Order: sequence, then structure tokens, then C-alpha cells
Amino acid sequence: MKKQLGVAVIVCLFLMIAPVNAQQVDVAFAGGTLMSSGVSFNSLGLVASEHGGTYVGFNGDALIKGHLGVQGEVNWRASQGVYAGTFPYRPLFWDFNAIYARRFSPHVGAEVLGGIGGTSIRFYQGAYNCDFYGNCTNYQSSNHFMADVGAGVRLYVYHNFFVRPEARLYMIHNNVEFSSGFPVRVGASVGYTFGGGGSQ
Repeated sequence: MKKQLGVAVIVCLFLMIAPVNAQQVDVAFAGGTLMSSGVSFNSLGLVASEHGGTYVGFNGDALIKGHLGVQGEVNWRASQGVYAGTFPYRPLFWDFNAIYARRFSPHVGAEVLGGIGGTSIRFYQGAYNCDFYGNCTNYQSSNHFMADVGAGVRLYVYHNFFVRPEARLYMIHNNVEFSSGFPVRVGASVGYTFGGGGSQ
């Protein structure tokens, strides 16, 4: 939980600093699921699938020059999954991206983005492990570097409030715990646009 909190604090700081010179700022709450290939087998046995589960998260962007800007997000599995039918786990994805976002009319906008980040997979155990300083956890983390690309369509339902169907492709380096290093998160965000002034 401490690492999730740390990532959330970094994203929040980013979202507070980036708007200083921004022409438009968007903040949103996300929900969705993860799609990935099914369970597979290799010489070591069963390789679990990361498919399914409900994911929630926060995201935001700041357009700094025209339709170009920066974006950040963090998403995690809302409840623990069961890894290969044996023990609980929970993945967390975080990333920072370049974004191109445009509002075509008062009611419709679109965006594309891409960047880098990481994934942290927590595997929960029955016992707590404590370090020299007295910090105790009941999980072990497996962390991986990743790149991501994505897109979304913003539907402005009331003034600057929007609903955004979206998809993200995660390209996870050395994702040996799961059957694919290329899971796709699909879902929608509900958010609000500050600035931007309607049709762009």
C-alpha cells in the first residue's frame, strides 16, 4: 500500500505542477478490466493469465502547447485475484505520457497518448515480513518497466464533464509471471475539463 500511495502522491504532484503553464487541464476517475491471453504452459509448468478483474484508478493531463501536453495515471486491481489457483495477487500500473488531445465540438473530443511507466505485482502471503526498521508487509512485489500507448473518445455530457471510453496497451518488459507481456486495459473514465474553451 505504501508504494501505491507513493505513486499516487507523485501523480498528484505532477498534476499540481503541470497546470502552471497549461491551457487546459483534465482530471478523471477510471474503471475497467484487463484483457490478456489465456493460461499457458512452459517447461516449468502453468503460466497464469492476467485476464479479468475490475481495475480502478486516477488520471490527469495538462495541455501545454496547443493540443500537446503531458499525462499521468495510476490504475490497480480493485480486489485481489488468485494467481494460478494458489495465492492472492494484485497488479498496479502507473505511467507518464505525451498526449495529443483535441475537442472537435462542444460535445466530442479525442486523445491519443504514449509513454513509459511500470507495473508492480504484489503477491500476498499468509505471514508478515518485517525489516530492520520495523516496517512489515504481507506481500512480495515483482516490479517491471513498461511502455504504453492508448486512445480515448471524450463525450462531454454536461458542460465540461465528460465520459471517456478508452483503451491502453501495456508493453511490459520481462513479464515472466504471466502468459503475456502485452495486456490491454479497456474501460471508461469520468472526468472534468478545466479551461479549453469548448470547440478547439
